[in-house]
Amino acid sequence: MKTVLIIGGGFAGLEAAIFLRKSNYDVTLVSERDYFFIYPTSIWIPTREQEFSDVCIDLKKLQKVHGFKLVVDALQKIDAKENSYTLNSGAVLKDYDHVVLAMGASKMKHKGIKNTLSICGAPEQSLQIRDSIDALIEKGSGKICFGFGGNPKDTSAVRGGPAFELLFNTHHLLKKKGIRDNFELTFFAPMPEPGKRMGTKALKMMAVFFEKLDIKQHFGKKIKAFENDSIIFEDDSKLASDFTMFIAAGNGHDVVKESGLPTNEAGFIKINDHCNVVFDDPQMPTNIYAIGDVAALQGADWRAKQGHVAEVMARNVAFNIDQKDKGLSLFKGYQEHLNILCVMDSGNGASFIYRDDKRALMVPLPFIGHWLKKGWGKYCKLSKLNKIPRIPGI
Repeated sequence: MKTVLIIGGGFAGLEAAIFLRKSNYDVTLVSERDYFFIYPTSIWIPTREQEFSDVCIDLKKLQKVHGFKLVVDALQKIDAKENSYTLNSGAVLKDYDHVVLAMGASKMKHKGIKNTLSICGAPEQSLQIRDSIDALIEKGSGKICFGFGGNPKDTSAVRGGPAFELLFNTHHLLKKKGIRDNFELTFFAPMPEPGKRMGTKALKMMAVFFEKLDIKQHFGKKIKAFENDSIIFEDDSKLASDFTMFIAAGNGHDVVKESGLPTNEAGFIKINDHCNVVFDDPQMPTNIYAIGDVAALQGADWRAKQGHVAEVMARNVAFNIDQKDKGLSLFKGYQEHLNILCVMDSGNGASFIYRDDKRALMVPLPFIGHWLKKGWGKYCKLSKLNKIPRIPGI
């Protein structure tokens, strides 16, 4: 039986493990956490609509269901030439028939970032955000700022959707409690038109939402630093904030920097359309793949690293590995599947957002949209545990 090592227990890594097991591979999955975290539905932890456990799946349960081997440990070092992987425990993993790198990305390191929390950071931060919002609610008033940043070296590394969602859900929570007028909510971003990648129509609708919900905007100024009570911009202007939720843009994984793996300017691993790592040196290994946030995506400027794209890459890699081992070459590529797909929740509704090379649309889904996304969260858990049938491609 052929062996595959997968580094990373997120959307990309878990999907690869599931589909490689379907092809009867001996799979070892390495994850720094003992649970799979459903980031898209973690937006409701801060508003107490979901408990932390609601958005987690025990990896040991997934291991039992799908039959892969599980190692809970963090990656410490990669030696691409030797094709070896050292873990924090000191264990060195090598001599696998195939290796799939799916350990996500690091974050841009802004000055004073410790004064912020991110809904896309370590899962525990969702609980800290909840506690910070609770404290301000108990106080009865405050200024809360929500924002996200960019990576000028790679436009695909921006993740702004969850910032919008948490902002709208916080507005809805405060309104339900009858204290919205006591709070100043501000959305900030260094780019002049945050959300532009979603399309012109979506951008215009977002502006309407901000005005309707009395949300202040602070766009187009680079962030200089974060302080415990404010955000400082490039012109030394300040935005007062009792609590700041900020999603830093992705950056190349720290471990990749000294690995010998080929990277783009931002530090993401270079791959071809089939997700094979592309080395210039023909003597380097040919059995390494990179998927999800750790990989450098090629395509239009609006492209974005999203969970569904990571899962497409994972399924393709599982297929391509099987094809290669069978001596076939009907490989599948990820680029034809690049699109932006999001159900942006607002607490009392949602908007369906889609963009590809041919069209960009945003469709309001009042009331029902919120429950559709809630339903997807349940589907995600149950389908990955094989308790309900998997919808193809979802």
